[in-house]
Amino acid sequence: MRLVITGATGNVGTALLRRLVVQGGHELVGVARRPPDAGDNGVEWVATDLTGEDDGALGAAFRGADAVVHLAWGFQPSHDVDHLERLGVGGTSRVLAAATEAGVRHLVHMSSVGAYSPKRDDRPVDESWPTEGVAGSVYSRHKVLAERLLDAYEQRGGPVAVTRLRPGIIGQRGAASGLLRYAVPGFVPARALALLPVLPLDRRLLIPMVHADDVASAIQLALEQPGGAAFNLAAEPPITPAAVASALGARLVPVPASVLRRGVSVSWTLRIQQVDPGWLDLAMQVPLLDTRRARDELGWVPEVTADAVLRETVAGLVRGESTGTPVLRPRTASGRLADLVRRGPVGDRERP
Repeated sequence: MRLVITGATGNVGTALLRRLVVQGGHELVGVARRPPDAGDNGVEWVATDLTGEDDGALGAAFRGADAVVHLAWGFQPSHDVDHLERLGVGGTSRVLAAATEAGVRHLVHMSSVGAYSPKRDDRPVDESWPTEGVAGSVYSRHKVLAERLLDAYEQRGGPVAVTRLRPGIIGQRGAASGLLRYAVPGFVPARALALLPVLPLDRRLLIPMVHADDVASAIQLALEQPGGAAFNLAAEPPITPAAVASALGARLVPVPASVLRRGVSVSWTLRIQQVDPGWLDLAMQVPLLDTRRARDELGWVPEVTADAVLRETVAGLVRGESTGTPVLRPRTASGRLADLVRRGPVGDRERP
């Protein structure tokens, strides 16, 4: 099977390629803005930027493909919402158009728990829950717009069968440097995370989480299905503030989300840190996920508990671990300083 993977150097993409390369038997094409140095791992790399007009690279990459796995998405610069929309929403539109033109039969699209409307309580929701998103979150709004593109395509009778995966927060040790770069101010060393004395969080926080390797497993299983369905992906148990504090070795200090949001908003506006307040809105409002459809129809069972995913990810954060791809490259003090001087804060800087 010829498989093309957009965003192949990111969190899920690296996990999926690990799995498929070891398994063998596939012709693999990785699409990324900044491909890694070519190695003898059986992956053909194509460089293209999904924020711009298609230069023909996508069509060439998709030609002859049996399926496309669309993982590419952006999280920074958080102050440049137009760029994030061009990548997430515009990129999905370009991938869909190129897949149709190339005669691809199946598209697996990485959606998110963030596409769902706010929860009403802590009961898990299935795939029929409305996908109107969380209004305060740019990430959520863009995931919703991507879902609407897919809805319209299917309503028009588009020939590519579409599978949508809606995972909770995805973690793994090797993505830690990328997460640090996107979410932690450059002046804060990774090891400082292990020295936090207290962690202020709202006790009501409750979020689904899943390991990148288990998401990769779900993608592989979905590729074996005809397409046309959506699947929730999450491990048990849901992550609580107490679990986060324990993983960090900090003491939990209950603080209402409204108070935390004001602090996040001010520090983001002043460019002190690069995580916009919409992420807190999203964390407080996302529903828990009922994963019975994935288990029943795909035969998917997560191998890593959510608590274990959290502990592994935090351990990776403290050690600044990485997979070595350009987007997940090691986060070094000299590199952080050089980027800050040359290109400005992460939340504002243009992409190279």
